[in-house]
Amino acid sequence: MTSLVPTSEDTVIYEFCILYPANLSQKEEQTLLKGIEEVFAEAEGKQIAKDAWGRRGLAYPIKKQTEGNFIVLYYEMDPTKMKEVDRQLRILPNLLRHLMVKPPKGYELVKYSEAFEQWQKDKVTAVETKRKDEESKLQRKVVEKAKRDAKRTEVKKAEVKKKEIPSTLEEADLSKKLDELISDDTLGL
Repeated sequence: MTSLVPTSEDTVIYEFCILYPANLSQKEEQTLLKGIEEVFAEAEGKQIAKDAWGRRGLAYPIKKQTEGNFIVLYYEMDPTKMKEVDRQLRILPNLLRHLMVKPPKGYELVKYSEAFEQWQKDKVTAVETKRKDEESKLQRKVVEKAKRDAKRTEVKKAEVKKKEIPSTLEEADLSKKLDELISDDTLGL
């Protein structure tokens, strides 16, 4: 952020917002931008900063256009030449709208295009973080379910073993009794 201070007392810093159609060919766009620079050069304006916002949607159609490219320019120039600059910008072909503003004293120049890019990066990071949190939450749920299923399986195995143990004992008792019976000489078998 830089503060906008004119270099001399007879000049003022102005902010210009330029809107032109997004569907211009590269040649038409370059011609338009050169035309804008020529208008300011004729008015002896000194460019301080340029902030290209790029392609944005419009709130309402302007000359049948629903999207446009925005550029914010900061020029230091003589205030008596403002009417001529306004008139020249009005007649430039392919220029949808323009706005001229005199920023208040102490105005800090902020490049909103850079802030917008940072916001988009932060937004992507936030979305990725949220997705990773959801994935880890889902993984925890899967692990907990697997633990519950394993515990249920162990309980079922234990129940089956308990049921098998009596039958195993019965078989052992039966074979023992059979052995006793077979070895018993009194039976006469």
